[in-house]
Amino acid sequence: MASTLCCRARASPIFSTSSTIRRRLPLIGAFCMLSFGFCNFSPSFSSSFSVNTGCAQSLPFAPLLKSKFSTQAPAKTSSSIRMESGSDTVPSIVVYVTVPNKEEGKKLAESIVREKLAACVNIVPGIESVYEWEGKIQSDAEELLIIKSRQSLLEALTKHVEENHPYEVPEVIALPINGGSTPYLKWLKNNTRD
Repeated sequence: MASTLCCRARASPIFSTSSTIRRRLPLIGAFCMLSFGFCNFSPSFSSSFSVNTGCAQSLPFAPLLKSKFSTQAPAKTSSSIRMESGSDTVPSIVVYVTVPNKEEGKKLAESIVREKLAACVNIVPGIESVYEWEGKIQSDAEELLIIKSRQSLLEALTKHVEENHPYEVPEVIALPINGGSTPYLKWLKNNTRD
């Protein structure tokens, strides 16, 4: 049924322009993944239905989803850790900052890394932001910076963004990193300031 919905959604006339397709495909993909893979999240759910597509089993994040939705304990691996404590890693965050264009994004990203306020900044092109500003609904093409840093650097990072960003009120939203690849998290610690 979900595959039929996905196929119908792609053929639907509301997806007539390429910009509309780019905006809607992630939503359709998320719907299809959840529909196809839901049987794999909970053993009790899959045993009550004979349909098991197996799609979610091949996805790289399936173990994470299973650990969130399953009653079974998540498997421990030697290549990933929880960010509870440890001398090799530090509590870390991912910070989202939107910028008006590629040039501003690259300039800001380079200054953040140069100041060791983050180990890495990804620049994601082609996003569209819809928001209210001064009583009017606005829609702008923007780029998204995904910044990987230490929790302890959030205040300094926020100040740096506010001082070097062209917007009057720049977006700075931080999310905790609860775990991940041990070598990457060690690298993040070693490439940021204390």
